[in-house]
Amino acid sequence: MGKNLIQQRRGKGSHTYRSLSFRFKGAAKYPPLTVGGIALVADIINCPGHSAPLVELKLENRQKCLVIGAEGVYVGQKVSLGVTEELKPGDIAELGSMPVGTLVYNIEARPGDGGKFVRASGTSARITSKLEDGVLVKLPSKKLKKFNPKCRATVGRVAGSGRVEKPFVKAGKMYHKIKAVGGVYPRTSGVAMNAVDHPFGGSSSSTKGRPTIAPKNAPPGRKVGKIRPKRTGKRK
Repeated sequence: MGKNLIQQRRGKGSHTYRSLSFRFKGAAKYPPLTVGGIALVADIINCPGHSAPLVELKLENRQKCLVIGAEGVYVGQKVSLGVTEELKPGDIAELGSMPVGTLVYNIEARPGDGGKFVRASGTSARITSKLEDGVLVKLPSKKLKKFNPKCRATVGRVAGSGRVEKPFVKAGKMYHKIKAVGGVYPRTSGVAMNAVDHPFGGSSSSTKGRPTIAPKNAPPGRKVGKIRPKRTGKRK
């Protein structure tokens, strides 16, 4: 008898695969479209569910919301929620109102969804041009994507850029980091397993004769390897 793959074991409720969402401070998204004016940075919060620090904004209607913090933002700073004459890091505005060349992050996919793109620590996108039907933004992947001019974004770069510069040094540190967000570590390669443990396992070599692209009609436990890859083969 073999054993279940990780894909088959997920969702059964064991501690290894449970999302520890009770430790998270909350969802990081923009306030509703109807809210504008000036907001005050009340606090800077560390959340295990986000790679970047979160900023707690105190709005003019005395409500509070969590957004992803910008590099250089401090407690007590005032940020604008709309069009201003001079944009500074941390301000939230529509893409259509920002000049070309502005660094932005946490871009909305549709107006009012709270922000979907460029949210990891240290990342930023740049507005490259404005078209009649949208705004072109260069994402961290160097891809150009067109957005609705009404979509909101935050000016600046996501805080926590030095996170990836510090090495983990030993595997135990990585284990505890991944465990904090309910991840799986270490991840064993399928070709390194025995034949009873994985479809790619067996033989003494790491090179198998089976294709690593899962068939389109494969069952959930067989969908391992490259799932609908954009391209295959060695890059030249």
